[in-house]
Amino acid sequence: MMSIIQVFAMASSPGGNQPPAMGLGAFVPMLLVFAIFYFMLIRPQQRREKERRQMIANLKVGDKVLFGGGIIGVITNIKDNILTVKVADNVKIEITRWSVTHLLNKDEIPADTAGVSCEK
Repeated sequence: MMSIIQVFAMASSPGGNQPPAMGLGAFVPMLLVFAIFYFMLIRPQQRREKERRQMIANLKVGDKVLFGGGIIGVITNIKDNILTVKVADNVKIEITRWSVTHLLNKDEIPADTAGVSCEK
C-alpha cells in the first residue's frame, strides 16, 4: 500500500522517482550573487587601496597629512618608510609612511573634526 506522500511525489514528477535535473541553471544564481558582490564590494575597495598606495608613494616634504591615530602634522623629512612630522612648535615625531590616511591641503581641517573645538 502506498502512502499519500508517495502518490503525490509520483504525480508531481512525470518520470516517477527521477531526481530533478541539476545543470548549469543551478549555478546561475550563485554566479550572479558573486558578480554583484565583486562589483559592489571588492572592486571599489581595490580601487581605493590603489589610490591610497599612490598617495603614499607621492608624499613629499612640506605636505600636511592626517595619520590613523588622528595626528595632523607637516612632513619635514622622509627616510625610506619613516616620516619625520612636525606636529607643533619644536615637536617632531617619527612615524611610518603607511600610517598616513589622508593628504590635506595647507589650510584644510579634516571633515569629521571641522567645527569641533577642544578649547574651553
